[in-house]
Amino acid sequence: MAKLNPKKINDRNFKNAGLYLLILIVAISVLSSLFEPGSSLKEYSYSQFLAEVEKNNVKSITISGNTINGLLNDDQKFSTYLPDDPELMSILRSKNIIIEAKPPVELSWWMRVLSSLLPMVLIIGIWIFMMRQMQGGGNKVMSFGKSQAKMLGRESPQVTFADVAGVDEAKEELQEVIDFLRSPAKFNQLGAKIPKGVLLYGPPGCGKTLLARAVAGEAGVAFFNISGSDFVEMFVGVGASRVRDLFKQAKANKPCIIFMDEIDAVGRHRGAGLGGGHDEREQTLNQLLVEMDGFDQNAGVILIAATNRPDILDPALLRPGRFDRRIVVDRPDLIGREQILKVHAKGKPLDKDVDLNVLARRTPGFVGSDIANLVNEAALLASRKGKKLITMEEFEASIDRVIAGPEKKSRIMNEKEKEIVAYHESGHALVAKLLPNCDPVHKVSIIPRGSAALGYTLQLPSEDRYLVSKAELMERLSVLLAGRVAEELIFKDITTGAQNDLERATKIARQMVTEFGMSESLGPITLGRKEHQVFLGRDIAEDRNYSDEVAFQIDKEVEKIISSAYNRAKELLEKNKRKLKKIAASLLEKETLEREELDELLKGVKLASGLQVCILSV
Repeated sequence: MAKLNPKKINDRNFKNAGLYLLILIVAISVLSSLFEPGSSLKEYSYSQFLAEVEKNNVKSITISGNTINGLLNDDQKFSTYLPDDPELMSILRSKNIIIEAKPPVELSWWMRVLSSLLPMVLIIGIWIFMMRQMQGGGNKVMSFGKSQAKMLGRESPQVTFADVAGVDEAKEELQEVIDFLRSPAKFNQLGAKIPKGVLLYGPPGCGKTLLARAVAGEAGVAFFNISGSDFVEMFVGVGASRVRDLFKQAKANKPCIIFMDEIDAVGRHRGAGLGGGHDEREQTLNQLLVEMDGFDQNAGVILIAATNRPDILDPALLRPGRFDRRIVVDRPDLIGREQILKVHAKGKPLDKDVDLNVLARRTPGFVGSDIANLVNEAALLASRKGKKLITMEEFEASIDRVIAGPEKKSRIMNEKEKEIVAYHESGHALVAKLLPNCDPVHKVSIIPRGSAALGYTLQLPSEDRYLVSKAELMERLSVLLAGRVAEELIFKDITTGAQNDLERATKIARQMVTEFGMSESLGPITLGRKEHQVFLGRDIAEDRNYSDEVAFQIDKEVEKIISSAYNRAKELLEKNKRKLKKIAASLLEKETLEREELDELLKGVKLASGLQVCILSV
């Protein structure tokens, strides 16, 4: 026999009670209308009644309280109101009208009881209904202080470390925690203590939450999942109460793991809130600090937290004894991206021409969520074309879609604008091919993409790099400015198409002077100190710790660097003007040039390795 769900039974009973209450109200209304005196009589005004009396048209009347019910000579019944008229009785007697007097009609005892109880019943019914509404979704009124954590059981879909790729170091660190939970004896005999907390931090989309789900699948112990924002409510003290209840549940189910996602929602630096020490968020944080490492020991309870802003967390939360381990979940490298591609491509019909290693090389800077989106977009494109297999063509198109946005087929340019964009992108591509330290050009296109790009030049590195030299930065600036130079060289005029290029070039040049110490006149010095607004969670101001004279020198150095890069790009394009026109003509004809096609146009130009993805767009 199937088991009955008590919650469903209660809901059904509540609905039935509401139905019965509605039926009762309707019945009372019907009975009231039936028993209402004079409901079938014709209503007369008092003047109409006196007029009928004067005409000798009234046969008899019945007086009950302030109501007169009468009968006309044609047997028509009527009713009227009886005012305080002392002459009425003499008038009626003079007309020989039969007069009958009765006491006012009174409701029966059960009607009186029902009418007195009905308002109370309605109030109670409305109160019950409101309470049930407020209790919906597990947010019961009388249990605001209860933890909202979800305990994952064995029947839940299991994610294991086999489903996580590209973060091998983090998996090793977490594997040790899992081993401690499974067999603590081999650690205890050496006097080792289990870590109380593990903090996972890194850029968004790198797999922090997925790692925690994998820990739940591998550990085989109770696993509580909660978000940092679940602790904070509009009522004061609720967050601290929920923290206490969460650890109470965890102690009752130890050994266990608590996973708190986006811990920065409650773990921000204290003293930064507008409410000072009485701020609700700070009370919640204080209770969390006590539970993690207070007088009460939580042996067998491990807290795993995830955030992408470790810099704004309170120092007391990060000290050893609370978060003993801090694990960086960073962007995957080339090998990591290939492993992630294998995980997401598992179970999907791939064509034999698909090379995951090539795709991994063409997606530098991608995080796990980007790669998952890439594979999904390729599958959608293949299904849109009616294919049964996902080919390399779909993967290439999805890379362009993820990086630069979807094609804007509705954005139609006139021939003049199309020619300007072609020369602009050709300038980027040609200078990038001519300079030795630039990233290889992977694709050049004049097809509009995204919200504003009328064309783009895509550069991809041949290997992962972590340092950038001054020479490479100068060449990167020349490539950024080459589009503007090409417009000026060919059309003797400039357009607004280089706005983004100029913005990025200026930012790099200013960083070279103020942050990287690459200025010859100012020397190896960092200028400017960022002010961290912890409460707002981001850097919104920069303290200028230098004089106006130094600020003038900075501006001059930035201008000098930009001018140097601009002149170098101009020199290269003037010497290779024929090649520039050749690339632009091919772009106008084909709209997109791949790396191999570009190489055929520029025979004898040696390709060079680079550093990171660079997208140049008009």
